Amino acid sequence: MLEAVWELGQATAREVHDRIGVSNDLVYTTIAKVLDRLVAKKLCRRKRSGRVNVYSGAVPRQRVERADARVTVRRLLGNEPRPAIPMLVDAVEAIDPKLLDELARVAAARRKARRES
Repeated sequence: MLEAVWELGQATAREVHDRIGVSNDLVYTTIAKVLDRLVAKKLCRRKRSGRVNVYSGAVPRQRVERADARVTVRRLLGNEPRPAIPMLVDAVEAIDPKLLDELARVAAARRKARRES
């Protein structure tokens, strides 16, 4: 749902429903309730415009995606991450072998930053 708001920039519950609710068999009130929950969690902003509420993202998409990725990787690696590292490299390589270079670049930059601090 937040993804739809990000894609639309700002939207009413009706616009979000038209975008994702209809194709997923969600009723309008479910969309409105979830949007209100996103406001309560401070992931969306809500402002009144005439008789309707208009929603917009309160946090950047990249921040949420990074947090989700962090949780997923922690869950994947578990308490003993060393055995999972080769599998992680395999998975990255299967997606795009060029990503291994990016992974190496990021790891090197992280090591350098740690040494300098």
